Amino acid sequence: MTTELFQSDRQTALVVGASQGIGLGFVRQLLTDGRFERVYGTYRRPETAQGLLALAEQFPQLICLPVDVTDEGAIEGAIAHIQAHTPQLHRVVYCVGVLHDGDFQPEKSLRQLTSENLMRSFQTNAFGAVLLAKHLLPLLKHDQPSVFAAVSAKVGSISDNRLGGWYGYRASKAALNMFIKTASLEYARRSPNTILALLHPGTTDTRLSEPFQRGVPPEKLFSVERTVAQLMAVIDGLTPADSGEFFSWDGTRLPW
Repeated sequence: MTTELFQSDRQTALVVGASQGIGLGFVRQLLTDGRFERVYGTYRRPETAQGLLALAEQFPQLICLPVDVTDEGAIEGAIAHIQAHTPQLHRVVYCVGVLHDGDFQPEKSLRQLTSENLMRSFQTNAFGAVLLAKHLLPLLKHDQPSVFAAVSAKVGSISDNRLGGWYGYRASKAALNMFIKTASLEYARRSPNTILALLHPGTTDTRLSEPFQRGVPPEKLFSVERTVAQLMAVIDGLTPADSGEFFSWDGTRLPW
C-alpha cells in the first residue's frame, strides 16, 4: 500500500448515507480534510438528518442531497445534479445499511424469514451500492486516482460464518461484496484509475449496532470518530492492485 494516492488539489467527495453514524462521521472528517474542496452527502429523510443539515449551514462546501437508495431514479437524479456542478469525483463512500428497524429484526432462524424483509435487506445493503456504481462511472472516470468504497461487514464473509443467524444481513452483505468485486473488474477496463473496495468497520457505537453491543469488550467497540479515521487510513493506502478486495478496519484482507 502507499500513501501517495491522493496528492492532487481540489478533490471532491460523496458520502451516501450521510445522515448519521459512520456516514455522518465521514462527512465531518472530509470537511476538515484540506484535500477536499467540496463534499456531497445524501440523506433519506430530513427528520433523521438534522446533524447533517446543520453541518451544511456551517460549511458551505457541503452539499446535501435527498436520496433513497432503493429508488434507482433517485440515485440517477442525484448523480445528474452532481454532474451539473462538479466534473469529477475522487472519493465515494457508500455507508447505507439496514440491520434492524422496529419490527424489522435480524432473523435468528429459518422460520423468521420473509421475502419482504429479505428484499428490504438486499435493496438497501446491496442493490443501492451497485446501482450507484452504475451511475457514478462518468464522474469517477478521469485521469486522477479515484476510489469507490462500500462499507460492508465481516458477517458477510461466507467462510467466516460459524455462528449462523442474521440470514438477510449476512446474505445481503455477501451480495454487496460480489457486486463490488464484479464491478471492480469492469471499472478496471473502463475506468482504470478507479479503485473499488469493501470495508469492514468493526463494531462501531452507532444506532445499527446498539442492540447488539452487550458482550462486546470495550476495546472492540469503536467510536464513530475512531472508525472513520481507521477506514480513511485504509482508503488512503489503497493501490490499483487492491481494487475489488475486502479489507478490515486495520487494513488486513478478509476472506470471502
